[in-house]
Amino acid sequence: QVQLVESGGGLAQAGGSLRLSCAASGFTFSTYSMGWFRQAPGKEREGVAAVDDDGTSTYADSVKGRFTISRDNAKNTLYLQMKSLKPEDTAMYYCAADLAELDMPLSTEYGYWGQGTQVTVSS
Repeated sequence: QVQLVESGGGLAQAGGSLRLSCAASGFTFSTYSMGWFRQAPGKEREGVAAVDDDGTSTYADSVKGRFTISRDNAKNTLYLQMKSLKPEDTAMYYCAADLAELDMPLSTEYGYWGQGTQVTVSS
């Protein structure tokens, strides 16, 4: 079955960096659209970055220029490189996958989700 396992979260200082990974299994990774989402306490889940099967990426305005999404199809792994972190980036970060090429890549309409990894940024 489809499995998405996030890792790489933790505590970082403002201005610091973290790299999240999402190990995928149970499906043909290279043919799926993938995304990173986050949810802070008391807030709705929001799209952070997405990449489709041909490598086209989309970013939320709040992270443009600071975060980079990438995929390694040989390793069935999705990454999110986060730089210049801000306290407002603090959230649980989730990896998501869908076979469809979504019209709105940062929507939450993905069919498969991981369990999340916590990112906390201190000021």
